[in-house]
Amino acid sequence: MGSAKNTSTGSRKARIEELRRAERARERRNRILVIAASTVVAAGLVVGGVALVHAQSDDGKKSTASDSKAASGHFVTGADGVKTWKGTLTRNHVAKTVTYPMEPPVGGDHNQVWMNCNGDVYAKAVNNMNAVHSLEHGAVWVTYNSKASDADVKALAAKVKKTPYTLMSPVEDQKDPIMLSAWGKQRTVTGASDKNVDAFFADFVQGKQTPEPGAACTNGLSQ
Repeated sequence: MGSAKNTSTGSRKARIEELRRAERARERRNRILVIAASTVVAAGLVVGGVALVHAQSDDGKKSTASDSKAASGHFVTGADGVKTWKGTLTRNHVAKTVTYPMEPPVGGDHNQVWMNCNGDVYAKAVNNMNAVHSLEHGAVWVTYNSKASDADVKALAAKVKKTPYTLMSPVEDQKDPIMLSAWGKQRTVTGASDKNVDAFFADFVQGKQTPEPGAACTNGLSQ
């Protein structure tokens, strides 16, 4: 009886010890798996963080680069008085401010939203970055400063209002009183009655220079 009892107790202890060993083994495996998983996650976070930093750095560099290279080159004036930009006019959509090498700008990186240009006349200055997007869509931009006569401004406004794919706004810093701009094209005119106004409209409203012919001139920004 005692021997049988001792044998039973010994077997039970052995079984308990076996179960404990199995449990400890599972705990060790689980710890190893957790450590391994944590290591993978941590490595992933590090790699992801590094990639994100690089991406942000690259984006910053690209944005900075695109801003500084929004337009590089110079104007060449043709026999007809139209100036054509010879060089690079990039077309990236950017959120930060772009500094253009000409005023008004005739192209380069710009905001993703255009100014409405369906014969829209703006009494106040518009954002260059939005207006450049309008030029990309094939619009002609009529601009003037305080040296332009009221009569010319009114006459030009009337013409713009009748002409789809045009817009008009004041640009005080421009060189001449009245200027006309399209993508990569620009000229000065002497007034609303200058025959070159009609010629510029005929050539460049949705002209061959248009990067995105037929793109919308409505549903953009308006003042």
